[in-house]
Amino acid sequence: MVKETEWTVAYYADAQGNEPVRDFLRSLDLKTNARFDWSIEQLRVRNVQAHPPLVRHLEGKLWELREESQTNIYRLLYAFVGNRRILFVHGFQKQTQKAPRREIEIGLRRLNDFLAREGGEAQ
Repeated sequence: MVKETEWTVAYYADAQGNEPVRDFLRSLDLKTNARFDWSIEQLRVRNVQAHPPLVRHLEGKLWELREESQTNIYRLLYAFVGNRRILFVHGFQKQTQKAPRREIEIGLRRLNDFLAREGGEAQ
């Protein structure tokens, strides 16, 4: 049972019910998936108090959860939304020093879509 003061994790689903972040996580190897499980739980517990290197602010209300596995670097983009929820909107394998603009735009578009359909605003 979730206490009212605890934060919860949610995953973006488009109008057809597709969950691209869950699909991304399923595509990763077991070790990387386990690392993300740990990181997501750390973020859930720490929420707005989480700091680098676990998380980094990207733009506006969008943040990234950072994870490395062997020689690969992965990111999950998320935002804090109403009722103490952490909404994951996009996942990708990072290839460059900075988060590519294209990946940030996907995250922002999905966040705006979620907010338009669900109501409310990002915190």
